[in-house]
Amino acid sequence: MRTVHEVSELAHVSVRTLHHYDKIGLLKPSARSQAGYRLYSDDDLARLQQIMLFRELEFSLADIGAILDSPDFDLKRALDQQIELLELRREHIGNLIGMARAMRDGGESALEFGPFDTSKLDEYAEQAKASWGKTPQWKEYEEKWAGRSKGEQVAMGKSLMELFVPFGRMSAEGADPSCEEALAQVARIQAFITENYYDCTNEILAGLGQAYGGGGDFTQNINAAAGPGAAEFAAAAVRAYCERA
Repeated sequence: MRTVHEVSELAHVSVRTLHHYDKIGLLKPSARSQAGYRLYSDDDLARLQQIMLFRELEFSLADIGAILDSPDFDLKRALDQQIELLELRREHIGNLIGMARAMRDGGESALEFGPFDTSKLDEYAEQAKASWGKTPQWKEYEEKWAGRSKGEQVAMGKSLMELFVPFGRMSAEGADPSCEEALAQVARIQAFITENYYDCTNEILAGLGQAYGGGGDFTQNINAAAGPGAAEFAAAAVRAYCERA
């Protein structure tokens, strides 16, 4: 068994962070000394490794806890997903390095922004989170959709897409994504998702906002339904909304 200070030195994690993980139930020590000090087992350290890997991949603490506490959690599958995400991140960083070197050497004849695209990585991360299927939001989603017909599901998706139409108009008009109209529309989308899909907390909404403007399927579908620039405007509006909240 190791004390919190020993774990801190071993894992290069602050004592304050370990205390926080204990407080929120993410990493509770297996035992306490007679004096009441935290004592961590090898199993606790293995869980800490998983937490740190997921944090490197920018998963939220809430998502990490839901995944690790899922009845379906499988270490090998989690590691496979983490390896895939790390490979995607390495590819992304490699592209950025290549672009920076070309810029330094004067080899870039035109402005290039493709290497900044993280949509592939973001989409895989969202799929990895959803694949465990045991988060409260996922269970709520399954319960709400269990009794709906295919036609009702399609109609619900169409109704959600219609809520992005004002963003297309605002984008075309050159409006500020942090204006009151835009923020009010974000609130409508959050309420719609909560009512018809799952509890859309501000943290979840912030993640959705990143996906809206990430350049993947979300972006393409929103722009196809609501007009060019709608998805990117929505992403900026969600970010402003969450920052204000």
